[in-house]
Amino acid sequence: MGRERKFSNDELFKHTKELLLLVGYEGFTFSMLAEKMEVSRATFYKYFENKEELITEFMIHEMNEFLVKLKKVETYANFNEQFEYLMDIIFERTEIQELIEITMQVQSNSNNKARLNKEQFEDMRLNMYSCLQSFITLGKKEDRLNAQVPDTLILGFIFQSVAIPNHFNLPRKEWVQSIKEVISNGILS
Repeated sequence: MGRERKFSNDELFKHTKELLLLVGYEGFTFSMLAEKMEVSRATFYKYFENKEELITEFMIHEMNEFLVKLKKVETYANFNEQFEYLMDIIFERTEIQELIEITMQVQSNSNNKARLNKEQFEDMRLNMYSCLQSFITLGKKEDRLNAQVPDTLILGFIFQSVAIPNHFNLPRKEWVQSIKEVISNGILS
């Protein structure tokens, strides 16, 4: 079994993220995490009542980091610069959408802390979309976005673009540039 040792939140969250992306919410256990971190399973119970508390704490941390970068989109003067920046951070953090979906599976009735964390996470998730409203407004004002397309569809399409599989293993830079091109100009010539 693992030994008793100290670890940082960064280390804990790094391993939590790796396991969540590998096995998902249902497959994630403190036992797996303890084995990966070479500690005893009991170590986690000193800090978290259950996995739901840990996962929601982790996702608040992840979402905070993502929102800090996301809010910088407004520092760019025009829509094209904002679009480039937004796509760069989305492709830098391709796993954020998958982690959001995993967090939505967390049972918030497991305890009060997990419930409060999940409520905070949900507020942050909605904030993610609302902080991009000025991006959408600017794009429509500059006639770069179709005013007839609902804002939520535009944002959903942009955020989901990271999930498009690269079946032909194009170089990452070329792949990302192609997706930007399709989002910017469509597929019709």
